[in-house]
Amino acid sequence: MEEGEYESVLCVKPEVHVYRIPPRATNRGYRAAEWQLDQPSWSGRLRITAKGQVAYIKLEDRTSGELFAQAPVDQFPGTAVESVTDSSRYFVIRIEDGNGRRAFIGIGFGDRGDAFDFNVALQDHFKWVRQQCEFAKQAQNPDQGPKLDLGFKEGQTIKLNIANMKKKEGAAGSPRARPASTGGLSLLPPPPGGKSSILIPPPVEQLSGGGSLVQTAVAPSSGGATMSWPQPKPATTATTDIWGDFTKSTGSTSNQTQPGTGWVQF
Repeated sequence: MEEGEYESVLCVKPEVHVYRIPPRATNRGYRAAEWQLDQPSWSGRLRITAKGQVAYIKLEDRTSGELFAQAPVDQFPGTAVESVTDSSRYFVIRIEDGNGRRAFIGIGFGDRGDAFDFNVALQDHFKWVRQQCEFAKQAQNPDQGPKLDLGFKEGQTIKLNIANMKKKEGAAGSPRARPASTGGLSLLPPPPGGKSSILIPPPVEQLSGGGSLVQTAVAPSSGGATMSWPQPKPATTATTDIWGDFTKSTGSTSNQTQPGTGWVQF
C-alpha cells in the first residue's frame, strides 16, 4: 500500500449487530439460525472504506467513532466476506487486529436494504479494481490489445438512403405542372391589352336592284379597322346597262358601295 493513496468512503450504515459464531465443523456454509440472534455481542455503526485496491469493513462506535474491529478485504467474493446460507441479512467477516491475529465473527442488519447496500458497495469496488488492472495491462502492451479496423473489406459496399432528400428538393425547386385540358387541344390565353376574340357578325349591305353584297367585319386584333368579306362576282353587262341611268346619277354615287373594293370606310 502506498503512502500517497487516499482513503475513500464507499458505504455507511448506522446500525449493525455483531455475533459470536461457533466454529464450522464441515465444509458447508454458515447458518445464521445457529447464532443467538436475539443476543448480539455488540451493536454499532458500519463503515466501508477503500484505500487503493483494498476495502476495509470498519465497525465503529455510534457516538465516539472509536474503532471496535476492522476487516480488510482484498477479494470479493472470498474468505474475507461470506454470506450465510439461510438469510440475506447476515454475513461472516474475518477481522484482524494488525498483529497477525484473525477471527471470524458474524454481522447482521435489521433492514434488508442495508444488507443489499453492503453487498453492492463491495461488488462495485472490486469491479473497479478489475478494470484498473486491465487498463494497466493494455498500457504496458498496447500491441496486444484489439485493433479497430474501419476499412472496407473486399466486396463490401455501403448504401445511402437519400429518397427523402430527393423528395424535398423536388418539392422546393420543380415548377408547377400545368393542368391538362380535357380536349385534344389546349387554348392559349388572350394577348395582353387585346380585345375579345369573339367575332361580331358583320353587317350586310344590299344594293338596291340586286347589286353586289359587301359584308364587313371587325378583325379581332386590328384595333377597330374593318375588313371586307369575300364578294361575289360583278353582275353581267346587261344588268349593268339596265341600271346605268341610276349609276350615272350624281346624287347616288356617294352613297352606293362600289363593287370590287377591298375596304369599306364608315
